[in-house]
Order: sequence, then C-alpha cells, then structure tokens
Amino acid sequence: MKYKFLEHKADAKFQAFGKTLEEAFSNAALAMFSLMTDIKKVKGKIERKFNVKGYDKKALLYNFLEELLFLLDSEGFLLYKIKKIKIVNNKLEAVVVGDKVSNYETHGEVKAVTYNEMEIKEKPYMVQVVVDM
Repeated sequence: MKYKFLEHKADAKFQAFGKTLEEAFSNAALAMFSLMTDIKKVKGKIERKFNVKGYDKKALLYNFLEELLFLLDSEGFLLYKIKKIKIVNNKLEAVVVGDKVSNYETHGEVKAVTYNEMEIKEKPYMVQVVVDM
C-alpha cells in the first residue's frame, strides 16, 4: 500500500508508506495530488527539478510538498510521478514528472500543507500529513 486516507473533520489527512524515507515522501506527494485529480490519468510530459531544505524531517516534508503546490500554482504543473528523490542531512533533491493541469479534470484543491498532526516514523517508514482543502 502506497498511501491511505484517514478521517478528518475539516481537511484531508493521509498516511504514506515506503521501504525508505524517500519512498514515503514520494507516496505522500502522490496522495496529495490524488486529492485533486485521478493521477493515473496524468501523462508524464514535463520534468521539473528542485531542491528544498528543512531544519528537521518534518520541515523537509512540509517544504517538499509545498514546493509541489507552488509548481501547481505557478506553472499549472500536475504531478504524475517522482522520478528521483534523494534525502541527505535534511536536504532533498527531486526530479518530478507531470503535465499541465489544464489538460485534466480536477476535483478539489489543496490550498496548503500543515504541521497539524504531522508524523514521521521510521522502520517501517510512514509519514502522516494533513492538508488544507
């Protein structure tokens, strides 16, 4: 299982899993975008590369997901998959693949990532995120 959604009163809450921290972060990104569209229908036409930093793993997860929302807001970039992700010393380097959001049907909008109820567990790797819809 890559991710699952949990009940939350006002916003959306999910847990994402992986064999590594990088895979759990990647699956969190997929979970977040699946709140907005059917990501299985998105085509991998556009590639973007970016780096983010965080003072700890939670800040790194927050900044990673916020950077993806920034790409959505600024360029209309809709995530298809994480091609590469590398985490070293609270620094993350990612190569993401997606397409223009205007080519797809969307349902709902993630406005922001929150620190509310955020969790990161290791072995097995799990991240929990609440996003503002």
